[in-house]
Amino acid sequence: MKRYVAFLRGMNLGGRRIKNEELRRHFEEMDFEEVATFRASGNVIFSTAGREDEGKLAQRVEAELDERLGYDVPVFLRSIEEVVAIAAQRPFSPKQVEQSKGKLQVSLLKKKPNAAAKKKALALATDEDQLAIDGRELYWLPSGGISESDLDLKAIDSVLGPGTIRAMGTIDQIASKHG
Repeated sequence: MKRYVAFLRGMNLGGRRIKNEELRRHFEEMDFEEVATFRASGNVIFSTAGREDEGKLAQRVEAELDERLGYDVPVFLRSIEEVVAIAAQRPFSPKQVEQSKGKLQVSLLKKKPNAAAKKKALALATDEDQLAIDGRELYWLPSGGISESDLDLKAIDSVLGPGTIRAMGTIDQIASKHG
């Protein structure tokens, strides 16, 4: 059995509302096992005995959710081992984190950016909004609340492709509980 976390983009925002019990049921109906949800922001932990590669598995989950819910649900899939590795990352120095009044954020991306895209995205960082990239993750250390930030998230999406953002605390909790 392989264990994964599906990070779903845009859940429980605007008119898109789904209860964790319903989300869990959809994953169980897709023949996944040991399904659990974490918080109401679209984090689904599950196991599968299937042999699909990660890309095809993510596409299948997206297609199933799109059909079941009636709207697009981008899925950012990570193995539980990858989530544990993300939680262990410390892309900013302890001093930088201490000086920030914001919480470290992680944007999960569909694919690892090439060198040119990485350079372009990192050039959007400011003294108030520091950025780092490792693999398929963009780490963002805002100086305050993310809603108060002037960081151009649309520009970052246009360079790196859309992602889904989670607080590092959420990643840490999923990793410690399910990893």
